[in-house]
Parts: sequence; structure tokens; C-alpha cells
Amino acid sequence: MSRNTTQIDQIYFLGIGGIGMSALAFYYLELGKKVFGYDKTKTDLCISLEQNGAKIEYDYELNLAKALDKNSSRVIYTPAIKEDQPVFEFFLKNKFECIKRAKVLGEISREKTSLAVAGTHGKTTITCMLGHLLKDNNEPVTVFAGGISENYNSNYFANGTEVFVLEADEFDRSFLNLNPDYAVISNVDADHLDIYSSKENFEKGFRDFAELIKDKSNLYHNQTLDFNGKTIGLDNSADVYADHIKIEQGAYIFNFHFGDVKIENVSLKMPGEHNLFNALCALSLAIAYKPEKSTGFAESLSTFKGVKRRFNYIVETATHTIIDDYAHHPTEIKAVLSAIRQMHSDKKAMCVFQPHLYSRTRDFMEEFAEVLSKFDAVRVLDIYPAREKPIENITSTRLLDTMTLADKKLIAKEDIPLEISEFKNGIVALLGAGDIGVEAQKVKKQFNNA
Repeated sequence: MSRNTTQIDQIYFLGIGGIGMSALAFYYLELGKKVFGYDKTKTDLCISLEQNGAKIEYDYELNLAKALDKNSSRVIYTPAIKEDQPVFEFFLKNKFECIKRAKVLGEISREKTSLAVAGTHGKTTITCMLGHLLKDNNEPVTVFAGGISENYNSNYFANGTEVFVLEADEFDRSFLNLNPDYAVISNVDADHLDIYSSKENFEKGFRDFAELIKDKSNLYHNQTLDFNGKTIGLDNSADVYADHIKIEQGAYIFNFHFGDVKIENVSLKMPGEHNLFNALCALSLAIAYKPEKSTGFAESLSTFKGVKRRFNYIVETATHTIIDDYAHHPTEIKAVLSAIRQMHSDKKAMCVFQPHLYSRTRDFMEEFAEVLSKFDAVRVLDIYPAREKPIENITSTRLLDTMTLADKKLIAKEDIPLEISEFKNGIVALLGAGDIGVEAQKVKKQFNNA
């Protein structure tokens, strides 16, 4: 049986540099706990944690691990960590309390008021957006996000600990550990079929999550879903909706309707209808939680800067416009392309795509090929395996062969700058959830310093 936080003085994170783990590590540092951890690489998040007082080891000598007092320590890990991993193996053998990150978030969601953001797509943006609306209006909020907020340059930001904003991750059914007071479900497009095995099981996971909400009247969801909550959409057939939508100087201007609340001329400086919908989700949860601040929340939306690797313009020169985005599912790629066509209707578009996971590439081969074929040109990298071993006959070459457009090519990472340089006066989107983000930063430096 796990102990409560007041009984624990030392916390060790396995994979501390991960986007979800590091947010939790920042939180415990702020609580005054002694934070330790292991990671195989020294990421920017690791460096930031060390600057804030965390101690991290990057090898298997386990000097930090072996110095811990078992009676006052807790080990937090993610599903990506296997039991034969040397550090984890040490803790298990020596009978340390080892608990999944998802269960820790579950504890937090039960202790205080919590607002959870679920959905296959958009949850990181909605989480950061919702956190910003609350923090900007002086709510005592703590935010755990799965991406880096441009406003706060962090995946963790706080203004108190009375209300928690949590990203509800469906991977490994993690979100079933939560017990939120308010929740939004942005969409349910089948994914992680290596975990759920079927679309039906995936959808059941979200239904099970919806049942965990303390008061079912505080559930908000996409109007295309049937969860018996309040619906959100871009037309007045939904309970919460936007109308009189227009684009002025690259920003959406719209009227927002939430029951009897109507707010006119709300401004969102993020491209793409998917982001407009994300904004409705964030506003819905913020206003449901604190309706008397509805006008302030709407005003704060105009100062939301976005999330790193979510339609970020990393290069804007006379000859090249380059966008970096985390899109790794066909629906997400479709949303990026839609935003490009809407904001740059006179330009051709090229996609440099790194498929993420053999299983996802296998499960959505036809869907990936269909949406990628709608670009004017496509360059594909090898599949980024992450936690997986290769699957026979599932390759980037096969994906390329399935596409119908003429201008397509399999390339290596080192070829990216040359391919981009030859695609002048168009829009280039670097897409994927693997290490293509690292390549994007190299491209950013090269083209902005040229």
C-alpha cells in the first residue's frame, strides 16, 4: 500500500527527463522534497531540473539510488520502463516502494480539485491553454502538461496548489487512475492499438474514464461523441459553441456561447480550426470551474502563445517558411495541412514526416498514405521505433509506395536541409513524435543564420 506524500522525503524518478515525469519532479521540488532520478540522456529538462535542485544519474553505477533511505523514499516510474532495466531491477530487488506516475497523478486528482484534459489529439495544447487561463486570472493552479508551454517555457507551471490541471493520457490506460472534478474529452480517434488491441477497446477506455468524473454534469466533450456530457462544437447545435468566426491579421475572432454566457470578439492567435476547437475546450472547463471569471478567461486567451512543437513557425525568411509540429497520427497531420491551406492558401506545401512506432504505422498505413498524399511534396524518414522492435514488412518504403502523389522520396535525416533548401517559396512542415524535433532545431539554426 502506497503512503501519502507527507510520509515521503526522497523521491526517485526513473526516466526523469521525460515530458510527463519531469513535470511531476518539478512539482515535488516545489514542495521541498529531495528529488533524484535516472535518465539515459541529459535532456534540456534534466538540466533545468538540476538547476532547480534535483540530482540525476546517467549511468548504471546507481550511486544516488544506493544512497536512498528505503523507509522515506518513493520510486516513480512509467510504463516505458521494463523490470529488467538495471536501475528498476535494483529498486525491485531491494523492495523499495515503486509506483507508476499515473497512480501518483491519481492521488493528486483525489486530494484537491482537479481538471483533466483527455483526447487522442489536442490534449497538450488544451492543458497548457487551460492552465494559462487559470494562472493569468490568479487562480491557485498547478499545471502538469505533456509539452512545453510557450508562455512559461516549461511543462510545469504553478500559482498555488488548490486546483490541478492534469493531462489525462490514454496510453497504457493511465487516465483510468484519475478521479477528476471536471473533464473534457476533445476527440476519440483510435490509437495505441498495441495496448488496446481494437478500436472498440480504445473507445471503452474513454467511456471508463468518463465514469470516473466525480460529478458527471462537469463532463464536456466534442459534439461528435456520445458521453452524456455537455457538447462542444463550432456551430450552435452544440451546448458550448463559437459563431461569427472570422480571421483578422492571422488571428481568429469569434463569439463564444456557454449556456447563458455570451462573450463577443474573443481572440485566438493560433492557426487551424483544430486550435479554435481546443480553445473552446479550455474555455469550457475554466468557466465551468469558475463562472464568475468568464470574461477574464476569454481575455486571457488572446495572450496564449501556444506549445512548442505544435504548429511552431521556426523559420520565416524571404524564401522559406518552416513549421515544426508533433503530429504523428493521420488526424493530426490532416489538421496541420488544413491550417497550412487556410493560412497560406497561395503556397505549395511539403511535409517531412518521421513515422512514430512500427505498430502505429502498420495500424494506420492507408490513412497515413491518404493524408500525406494531399501535400504537394513528401519526404519520409525511417520509422522511429521508440519502445518497439521492427515488424516484418512495416517500413517507410512501404508507406511511401502506398502514397499516390508523384513528388515523394525516402530520405535520411542529414538530407533534410538540402531537401528544404530546394523547396523555395512554399511551406515546409516537419512532422513526427520521434527525434525529428531535434532535427527541426538544427534546421532552425541553419536557415535563420544563413
